Amino acid sequence: MSRIFITRQIPQPAIERLKQVFTDVAFFATDRNMTTAELISSMQNCDVLLCMLNNVIDKTVIDANPNLKGICNYAVGYNNIDIPYAVSKGIIVCNTPDVLTETTADLAWALIMAASRRIVEGDRFTRQGKFTSWEPMQLLGRDVYNKTLGIIGMGRIGMAVAKRALGFGMKIIYYKTTGAISDLPFPAEFTDFDALLKESDIISIHVPLTNQTRHLISKREFNLLKHTAVLINTARGPIVDEKALVDALKEGRIFAAGLDVFENEPALEKGLADLPNVVIVPHIGSATIETRTAMALLAAENAIAVLKGTEPPARVT
Repeated sequence: MSRIFITRQIPQPAIERLKQVFTDVAFFATDRNMTTAELISSMQNCDVLLCMLNNVIDKTVIDANPNLKGICNYAVGYNNIDIPYAVSKGIIVCNTPDVLTETTADLAWALIMAASRRIVEGDRFTRQGKFTSWEPMQLLGRDVYNKTLGIIGMGRIGMAVAKRALGFGMKIIYYKTTGAISDLPFPAEFTDFDALLKESDIISIHVPLTNQTRHLISKREFNLLKHTAVLINTARGPIVDEKALVDALKEGRIFAAGLDVFENEPALEKGLADLPNVVIVPHIGSATIETRTAMALLAAENAIAVLKGTEPPARVT
């Protein structure tokens, strides 16, 4: 008998695919985030765990099932999993890269436009009946076209965001810890981190969360930005010091921000939700029907490969 445990409901096509191979496809009974105790209790007899980014898979959880063969994360990132410990136990860890690249880039651009042009403020203003006539100084935003876009982390998603900037006639600069990329398929200038912060009109973050990138953008960095700058984060919340961000937005040290992720998600830093110059959405970077289904199917194929002892299509370790 083979068993997979899935910590949240996922799109039906992936469930049907898993049922073709696993004799028992089990879910948490309630569609909400599991507690650690609930997770430990539920996964003890499974061969493969299919988990979400907000499930913390640490040493205690891993030790709860000595027979666990694989952990399949329903996400690109895997900072929720103790990778070294899983490796030490011979457990295969997989993720779902590539399939959400374009969708996340679309969301980054939605935030760029919304924050720069004050779309959410304008929507709220109009719904409240405050729009009584056209006014020359009403809800003035910042132009996007012909501006400088700074990409922090030129990986798959960073590249997809940069490509979209070409249609806006933007200058693209980027910073990457491993250095310049020799074969980018579009014009972009590699620069150092501080220079990017100083020169960019719009900054979009696309690095993974590591010890080195935690609070990569904090008080010092906000002091380097233009007061007209727009900061976009669709990567991981703790990359930005949220308290420092609130202060920068309040004091007008930057023009606006657009966030899909938060430092202590789902909680927001005190005062963030009260600010008019930040667009906040609930971690929906990959939230389209097509993309979430593709992610689920890739996670399913990862799980099936682990069970069969073949190479998973998206293996982390």
